[in-house]
Amino acid sequence: MAILVNKDTRVIVQGITGGQGTFHSGAMLEYGTKIVAGVTPGKAGESIHGIPVFDSVREAKDAHDATASIIFVPAPFAGDAAMEAIAADLNPVVVITEHVPVKDEIRMIHEAKRKGITVIGPNTPGVITPGAKQKVAIMPGHVFSAGEVGLMSRSGTLTYEIAAGMTNAGIGISTALGLGGDPCVGLTTIEAVKLFEQDKDTKALVVVGEIGGDAEERAAAYIKKNYDLPVVGFIAGRTAPPGKRMGHAGAIISGSSGTAAAKIKAMNDAGIAVAEKPSDVARLLKEIM
Repeated sequence: MAILVNKDTRVIVQGITGGQGTFHSGAMLEYGTKIVAGVTPGKAGESIHGIPVFDSVREAKDAHDATASIIFVPAPFAGDAAMEAIAADLNPVVVITEHVPVKDEIRMIHEAKRKGITVIGPNTPGVITPGAKQKVAIMPGHVFSAGEVGLMSRSGTLTYEIAAGMTNAGIGISTALGLGGDPCVGLTTIEAVKLFEQDKDTKALVVVGEIGGDAEERAAAYIKKNYDLPVVGFIAGRTAPPGKRMGHAGAIISGSSGTAAAKIKAMNDAGIAVAEKPSDVARLLKEIM
């Protein structure tokens, strides 16, 4: 069953004629993703990898019964692109673009929540459901195998590394998703936990967090009260000094808030097995499942 994308997902690629849009469209098609149309204003009538290009999301959706969107539009215009996808009721809307202006992030997230639409990102590697061969993402599909463990992460690179370790250990994934590394993201950690909780085919969960904010602490508190399945956690940035941003815009410690120690303690208090390094995740999963 999985979450967010499945065998029926029909994808529009916004910004398909750009370098990133063209490259990753080809990779998604090779994986098996059902891309039905692309959108670049002023490029209607063109074709990328055999995918027809339209001037607007609405035209593309009406012509090909699309259900979801992935966005490779440059940061100054990514907010408007997301708003166009939300207005067309596409769900989910996956915003790969990083450095989107915060005011645009807030605007798109507010409108999506008003309409009950899931925005993944911005600054996300996307979402993949291996069993359905659906990759609305820039993730390397070959490291993901189909199975019963949900994987959610604030770090794209760690998503791939941990997924590869799980695959090598014979542990498959129901759905894997990158929540995004910005301070403002659409789908939050606790909301993703709730989605996996509702999926009858997900039998365990991996939560990969990083320093900054309190998303992991709030998710751990929810898991402690409501989630009965096995959970393994990992927190990146254990050695980061206070006040120093490490990689993502959202990965910054302020005082005692958002530290790796605070997040690890919250996970331990919730009964979550916390890995010391990414390679430990698969081992802990085997022990607790």
